[in-house]
Amino acid sequence: MKPVDEQIEILKKGCLEIIQESELKAKLVRSFREKKPLKVKVGFDPTAPDIHLGHTVILRKMKHFQDMGHDVVFLIGDFTGLIGDPSGRSATRPPMTREEIAVNAETYKAQVFKILDPVKTIIDFNSRWLGALTSFDVISLAAKYTVARILERDDFTKRYRAGKPISIHELLYPLYQAYDSVALRCDVEMGGTDQKFNLLVGREIQREYGQEPQVVITLPLLEGLDGVEKMSKSLGNYVGITEPPNEIFGKIMSISDPLMFKYYELLTDFPLAQINKWKKDAEADRAHPRDLKVSLAKSIVADFWGKEEAEKAAEEFNRVFKKKEIPEDIEEIIIQPPDSGKDSGKRPIIDLLVQNQIASSRGEAKRLISQGGVYLNGKRIDDIGYMVELTGRESILKIGKRRFFKLVLK
Repeated sequence: MKPVDEQIEILKKGCLEIIQESELKAKLVRSFREKKPLKVKVGFDPTAPDIHLGHTVILRKMKHFQDMGHDVVFLIGDFTGLIGDPSGRSATRPPMTREEIAVNAETYKAQVFKILDPVKTIIDFNSRWLGALTSFDVISLAAKYTVARILERDDFTKRYRAGKPISIHELLYPLYQAYDSVALRCDVEMGGTDQKFNLLVGREIQREYGQEPQVVITLPLLEGLDGVEKMSKSLGNYVGITEPPNEIFGKIMSISDPLMFKYYELLTDFPLAQINKWKKDAEADRAHPRDLKVSLAKSIVADFWGKEEAEKAAEEFNRVFKKKEIPEDIEEIIIQPPDSGKDSGKRPIIDLLVQNQIASSRGEAKRLISQGGVYLNGKRIDDIGYMVELTGRESILKIGKRRFFKLVLK
């Protein structure tokens, strides 16, 4: 186990707030002396099956605790998922079924071990204790917190003032999450900034049950590729950790220079002093931002696919985007021979995109074309009524900056 001061330095990197840092240091000192690891909990409600880089910010911090010899609990909220976390919500979440939760939970388990140590990680489900609570237990738990305190939560306050409904089961969510900490006797709980209220309730409820309150660590919410909104699959500004190496690499290369340094801090283990030096070097023209971005992209790809794949992705990116060449391995789309007759050898570009699932709908196809994101054999297509002339030769369809398709007439 590392010395306490060294542990504190590593754990503080990328964190927004530690409540309270003095308590964390005291817990680490006791852990070091007694050679007894801390119990660190992070809860995940399995509301979506895919993990993106935004989720890995906290997974990396969990790995830091693991590397220091502490016990890390990856807690799947299969019970609280039936309620839905009201954090940041302006309306009640639609309930999930047990079947949906079970499928998403299995997907989570398969993905988190790309970062966490599968041997050292404790995976648990909060239905194990929350599902066992009797009506008497729930009343006893609810009696330990007031409605006034619950309504101090910004999400609830805004909905209450706006006259929007708040269901009773939503008010129970923070209490159930807090009871997770009681059941596990947590020393530390981590979460994003949007989870701060829930995490602090955990401290209060632990005190009510006669336990030493957990230390709360909050981490920032990672901006997506646009550099504005939180990374989210629904917004399309995300990088999925199971995406192909070339796709991950290309997406990282598309981010802005200022965002690059935040990604370095939250998504890599480079020391903060080194990251700050690179930032100053870039500002003083002593280092080229593109070279730093290549190193960042390589580091992130290597985390999920290995160093060899990271090097291949860098070479492919250089070949395609710097030398303006076509990728070696691109998806092939088979086009059926045209019918005989006038204009039989032509197909509407929109039909081609939708029928081959390049665009999910005609609306998306029109948006891609109108935004200048569709190229055929190097020519930008800016007419939504454009007719693709099918011939015996292969054609290269390019969507955006990174997606290529080979059209083959057979």
